[in-house]
Amino acid sequence: MAQPLLQTLLIDGPDGKIELFVDLPAGDTQPSGIALIGHPHPLFGGTADNKVVTTLARSFRGRGCVVLRPSFRGTGGSQGMHDHGDKETDDLLAVLTWAQQQWGELPVTLAGFSFGAYVVARVAKKLADAQHEARWLVLVGTAAGYIEGARSYATEAVAPGTLVIHGATDTTVPLANVLAWAEPLELPVVVVPGADHFFHRKLHILQDIVRRAWPA
Repeated sequence: MAQPLLQTLLIDGPDGKIELFVDLPAGDTQPSGIALIGHPHPLFGGTADNKVVTTLARSFRGRGCVVLRPSFRGTGGSQGMHDHGDKETDDLLAVLTWAQQQWGELPVTLAGFSFGAYVVARVAKKLADAQHEARWLVLVGTAAGYIEGARSYATEAVAPGTLVIHGATDTTVPLANVLAWAEPLELPVVVVPGADHFFHRKLHILQDIVRRAWPA
């Protein structure tokens, strides 16, 4: 019997259970890669079924990836308390280790939205430091610099091939913050005109950008 295309699991993490949504490729296709996506800030309503996150998931699944959408600690069925990105980084690394035990050493794509992008950039650095670089990194609405709510993010440097996408009218994370972070890295930023932080009515553009940029 074929497995359902969406599975909801609880796996062991560093500080308790992690709720994990697993999107499998269609049919009996063996995954060609693993994609791990970080969701927006859990203290401000961010969840793994956020529309930007699920849009990214569809894009990666369409490329044959098994897609992992974990709930950050304290969100949904995940245990633990919010830790401003530190322990969340460890949680995502644990999810990736679990996935590699299930599907092997497949190429890894990392993606994140907002706070999730900040955490995923940290994950990418940890992997690079361990000489296990991700194939590709996609950051959307990246939390960087000082933003609304007196939060400040010192976002990690990322690889030159990283795809950074931001809305021109984002008032949650101003575009200027992301440009200031990207400039010393000589990192291009794809700006979507008219897009707010959540890409309302622009999700199809987001999906098309990811599709077109998929590494050969």
